[in-house]
Amino acid sequence: MRITKLGHCCLIIEENGVRIMTDPGAYSTLQSEAKDIDFIFITHEHHDHLHIESLKTVLTNNPKAKIVTNKGVGKLLDAEGIPYQLLEHGGAGEFSGIHVEGCGEKHAVIYQEFGLVQNTGYFFANRFFYPGDAFYNPQKPVEILALPVAGGWVKISEATDYAKLLKPKVVFPVHDGGLKIFGGNHAIPEKFLPPEGITFTVISVGETQSF
Repeated sequence: MRITKLGHCCLIIEENGVRIMTDPGAYSTLQSEAKDIDFIFITHEHHDHLHIESLKTVLTNNPKAKIVTNKGVGKLLDAEGIPYQLLEHGGAGEFSGIHVEGCGEKHAVIYQEFGLVQNTGYFFANRFFYPGDAFYNPQKPVEILALPVAGGWVKISEATDYAKLLKPKVVFPVHDGGLKIFGGNHAIPEKFLPPEGITFTVISVGETQSF
């Protein structure tokens, strides 16, 4: 599996020749240059995960790409006449031979009910878990974890404890597009996860790593 970080939470996952994009939001721009995308998985409707104009550009550049998401995002896509396939919590499907499961139902709490939208994390190929904006426990072994490290709902101690709870083999940070100085929120997991047998690796914007 190869994972390229386009920025914030926008990733390209490559597995067995299939190219999957996640969350083309307003905090990243490289999605507008991406080609040969087969599927676009969108976890929730917040603008840093779903930017409609960026999504339209991605679809123009990748006319065969299919969107997979939940009902919350679906309402916004319906208004734009953009087709999609539903995959929500408890559901699973095969996408050109790649098994994907939907995990979780709610965005993590920001403040009271503010921003508390539907959030669906996605578990790809029984290896890689991308939780979106939540610390959801899929109750199954995780090999690779995309770990949210910054934002209005994220406390770095909770993020670190979440990684320690899931015990993946390797973690890389996401949800960091709002940081002025990258690396500040990496120090804690970088220090405390390796003693637990968890590798913490940073994927820079535009970089690809193989797992």
